Amino acid sequence: MFTIDEILVEKKVADVHFVCDLVQCKGACCTLKGGRGAPIADLEVDEIYGALPIVKKYLLQEHRDWIKRHGVVDGFSGFYATQCVDEGACVFVHYENGVAKCSFETAFHKKEIQWRKPLSCHLFPLRISHGMAKEMRFEFLPECEPALEKGSREKVPLFKFLKEALGRAFSKEWYERFASECEERSYISEKGH
Repeated sequence: MFTIDEILVEKKVADVHFVCDLVQCKGACCTLKGGRGAPIADLEVDEIYGALPIVKKYLLQEHRDWIKRHGVVDGFSGFYATQCVDEGACVFVHYENGVAKCSFETAFHKKEIQWRKPLSCHLFPLRISHGMAKEMRFEFLPECEPALEKGSREKVPLFKFLKEALGRAFSKEWYERFASECEERSYISEKGH
């Protein structure tokens, strides 16, 4: 572990190479079985409800029906998550050519909304836990193996792949300090010190 401004960072975060490969994984992170969707911060609940009238058009009818019956979020303050349809796909998933995509991100890229998607989704496969201190860790999923292979092939460290998301989460200044530390650690591990 190392620390950047009181955020504990798992050492592996500096060493992993990663680039999403949607052709291979088909957006698996949005459709994982397990019953609980993406963690969302209390402040993001309003963003979700605000964007819902716009993003609804991208959703499957089954997902719209689910929202009518169950709402868009699950949980309670401090422990919210997106709803999942039958303990599977996030209720905000839509499909393009067989690939699960986020309706918020689709609308964001089409400049229909200002908010991109839940921060936990933007940061994935990094997870931030909030215990005595904030802790950042890499969450390995077998479905992400193609992303690890692509990241290694293209020589893209995870911390660079997630530059925008990390800047959004903590600040651009924090990201610069974090990236500098990751680069230093990667350099040292490459040299075998």
